[in-house]
Amino acid sequence: MFIKSAKGAYLFDEDGNQFIDYINSWGPMILGHAYEPVVKAIQEKATTSTSFGAPTALEIEMAELIKSMCPNVDLIRMVSSGTEACMSAIRLARGYTGKNKFIKFEGCYHGHADCFLVKAGSGVATLNIQTVPGVTSGVAKDTLTAPYNNLSAVEKLIEENKKEIAAIILEPVVGNMGCVPPQQGFLEGLRKLCDEENIVLIFDEVMTGFRLAAGGAQEYFGINADLVTYGKVIGGGLPVGAFGGKEEIMEHIAPLGNVYQAGTLSGNPIAMIAGFTMLNELKNNPSIYNELDEKGARLEKSLNDILAGKNIPHRINRVESMMSVFFTNEEVIDFETASKTDISLFNKFFHHMLNNGIYLPPSAFESWFISNALSSEEIQKTLDAVEDFKG
Repeated sequence: MFIKSAKGAYLFDEDGNQFIDYINSWGPMILGHAYEPVVKAIQEKATTSTSFGAPTALEIEMAELIKSMCPNVDLIRMVSSGTEACMSAIRLARGYTGKNKFIKFEGCYHGHADCFLVKAGSGVATLNIQTVPGVTSGVAKDTLTAPYNNLSAVEKLIEENKKEIAAIILEPVVGNMGCVPPQQGFLEGLRKLCDEENIVLIFDEVMTGFRLAAGGAQEYFGINADLVTYGKVIGGGLPVGAFGGKEEIMEHIAPLGNVYQAGTLSGNPIAMIAGFTMLNELKNNPSIYNELDEKGARLEKSLNDILAGKNIPHRINRVESMMSVFFTNEEVIDFETASKTDISLFNKFFHHMLNNGIYLPPSAFESWFISNALSSEEIQKTLDAVEDFKG
């Protein structure tokens, strides 16, 4: 499908079809597409030029806004994408600790930097690419992997690689093997291990940032990460990213320290004004998060009821406005259980919904994202389409 335009809860393709959107540019369109204040801000800012290759005062305002919303962010550096943010956070953790290895979790996706393309989720999982050509064994050997929600596996890796692990990076709620929440005690356990072993805990909040709560997953779960990464959400959907965290770590970034990072488009003024406008709206209207949760709860309950009534084996994972429908009898807690779900039935479900004007993620390994532009009418149309699904 090739998309021509979008407005509110709807996408419109080049063939003139319209769809209720449950992807929302993979997360950042929290307030819906073409949100008028954001569009107006972009239009006005564009008259001053689209890029300077130099700092602007707006970057400082944006940094202060993010700091005011997100716990444990003392300093923040703007970059151009979520991939770049995660890549830079790992480089910083290595530079800060003097260690090279890091732990990621099977099925988590942190962008397409070489070191992350080991047992990754998202498109890598969808296309079943087990080994990515172009990623050298020298790079891959420093990437250690563990099953998500498995603390004992992490403890074993730390013991086997004593004083060699610089960081643990994870999606605090996974969105790249479908929506998979952390089990009770998992995030707390990681925080404790990192404190004990001088390991930098990195929350990849490219998806969860400003979506689960104004302060993201750190606020939602009450867990402080050492570093946190953001993506296009801080640009209202435009290409942008950021990484930030504790001052004692962030001050190792040049020019304060020697860990180098730079980019001509980092802090691009068009992206900054779009993100600043949207995040201000989220900060000043906290009821938006209650509304998103209510919409997610209605979808979850009704989908459960309909699929159960059809005797279709399924599990629904949801955290606020992120959710997934898995066709399985098992709880989905990690990449192994996500991979055992009925992918062929999911594909049938996806195409049925698409034919009924509902745009879902086209992979069982991707989360749904709900926008606040979604109304009761669109939710009911979605449920009506599910009612017609034969399974």
